[in-house]
Formats: sequence, C-alpha cells, structure tokens
Amino acid sequence: MRLEKCRKLLQHFQVRRVSDVIWTDEKIFTIEPLPNRQNQRQLLSKDDSMSPKRRLAHNRLFPKSVMVWAGITATGKTPLVFIERNVKINSEVYQKIVLMDNLLPWVTQHFAGGPFILQQDWAPSHGSRSTLAVLEAHFPGFLDKNLWPASSPDLNPMDFSVWGMLEGKIAGKVFATVDDLKAALEVAWASIDDGYLRRTVNSVKKRLRACVKARGSNFEILL
Repeated sequence: MRLEKCRKLLQHFQVRRVSDVIWTDEKIFTIEPLPNRQNQRQLLSKDDSMSPKRRLAHNRLFPKSVMVWAGITATGKTPLVFIERNVKINSEVYQKIVLMDNLLPWVTQHFAGGPFILQQDWAPSHGSRSTLAVLEAHFPGFLDKNLWPASSPDLNPMDFSVWGMLEGKIAGKVFATVDDLKAALEVAWASIDDGYLRRTVNSVKKRLRACVKARGSNFEILL
C-alpha cells in the first residue's frame, strides 16, 4: 500500500508543485529535557561510584507539557498552535483551533488566492466526516487517504527534519513553566529560515523515489 501511494504521489507532483504543500504535524514538548540514556553515561571506578564526581540526571515522571501543532511550506511557516495538556484533540477542537482559527487565515494571507495542498496525517479527528467536510470546503485538493501513506513520518518534513531542528534549538534547557517553554519555542520557530525550509521540502521527491526503490520499506539508507 505504501509503495503504491508513493508512486501516486510522484505522479501527483509531476502535475502539482511539492513547494505548494503545507506539511503539518503535532508534537508534545515537555518543560524539561529527557536524558539520553545511551550518550549521557559515566565510566567511574568502583571507588568513585559514590563520590562527588558522580552526576545524576533527575526527571519528573510526568513533567508538564504542551501539544504543538505546526506546518511549513517551501516558503514559510504557519503559526505554532499550542493545545493544552488537558484538551483532547477531537474533531471539534481540530477544526476550530487548528484549521479555522489558525491555518485558514495563514493560508489566505500566505498564498493570496494561489494554489496550495494540505497534508495531514489521518488521526481520527483528522478523518472524521465533519472534518472532511471542512477540508472540502476550505482546503480543496488536500492529500487524501488515497494519496498519503499511513505511518510515514520519513516522508513528512515536519517529522524527518523540522521537529528535530526545533528540539535542537531548545535542547538542554529546563523551563520553570509551560509558558516559558512556549516562549522559547516561539523564538526558536521564528529563527528557522526559508532556505532551510526550501531545502527540506525539496528533498521530499527524493525520499519518495527512494521509498519506491525500497519497495515501500525503510529507505533512509538509500539517501
């Protein structure tokens, strides 16, 4: 199925421009970084095992967090949309807070009546009947389930590059509050330049071709 859809997307992008796609995704950010259990290790002699040389990483079991929705094109970034931890992203929330309150005004200004293509994953709130009606009315030409392959973060620039870039910009910092985290994310988001966006989006067709070559399997070793 993934192989078939990658072939369809390549055909689709012979007619439409990959630079017109709005690539979107959600990610949870926490107020404290998670320790890297592989790379943050110490080699100590037995005598030093309880000495002041020893460093311990402490993390709360459930640190405060916020869900972030965002999107990019080859020429710009949507606003970051923060969804609080106690808010469930059902169809109503996704349609109002993400699509209508934030994405639609941005699309109207950014594309100024020109063509665009919305990409999203197919979480239940994204694929409900009421959400599909909103998409058809305001975002016609979106990449539907017949085109976008499920479970393919390696094809979405938000997943394979942008979130990692954003995490790197705030890496190692501990934030006192969720508001401090949001402020840092806004600054980091604003610092991502259009040159990076263009290169990242332009790599999608190369990834699609690699996915086809790998017959729909893991293809990143071919890049």
